[in-house]
Amino acid sequence: MELAVIGKSEFVTGFRLAGISKVYETTDIKATESVIKSVLEDRSVGILVMHNDDISNLPELLRKNLNESVQPTVVALGGSGAGSNLRDKIKQAVGVDLWK
Repeated sequence: MELAVIGKSEFVTGFRLAGISKVYETTDIKATESVIKSVLEDRSVGILVMHNDDISNLPELLRKNLNESVQPTVVALGGSGAGSNLRDKIKQAVGVDLWK
């Protein structure tokens, strides 16, 4: 399983420098939507990382699909919103609370 990152240049640069191969730099919401749809269909992606603000700007149906996605597991980082709880996402994907 691979890690994929979608977002603006300032968000994805660190992941690119860390050697993540599936880094998708987007500049607007339409490009982000298109990339998300293709990543959701890519069975090699196990974890999708996005900025919480980018997720908040998506249409409601796509946000719901991301929130309910098990594979890839979507992790939201940063931003002004509540964000995703990484522990809950891992529990959802694996089926077991690994911290217990």
